[in-house]
Amino acid sequence: MVNRYEKGMEILKITNKNRIQEVFKELDDIVPDLGRFIVEFPYCEIYSRDGLDLKTRELITVAALTVLGNADSQLKDHINAALNVENTPKEIVEAIVQMSVYAGFPAAINGIKVAKEVFKKRDLLPLE
Repeated sequence: MVNRYEKGMEILKITNKNRIQEVFKELDDIVPDLGRFIVEFPYCEIYSRDGLDLKTRELITVAALTVLGNADSQLKDHINAALNVENTPKEIVEAIVQMSVYAGFPAAINGIKVAKEVFKKRDLLPLE
């Protein structure tokens, strides 16, 4: 039987290894099980499924978090993850811009602001 936590951590180490410990620190003193749930369910059960590669999954996640409009911290993490699995800044921007059709311009603008913050921190600006 596969250890769900270990399998989920394998995916997290590919997508967002630099942020894992920070997320656990944010949760440890109030609800440590939530960190385990995050590793075991989305990353083990969903992200490891056949049918889509991690590059596509992260781009979809960026789009979904943009549409939500209230998850800037998670959007930042997943923009970084999208870059870590070989999405280009242009692909990320295009996914966010497309969400203006479905979630409105405010959500898309806010998503672009988060992307710009990530790109700036990773020295990826200006975009060509």
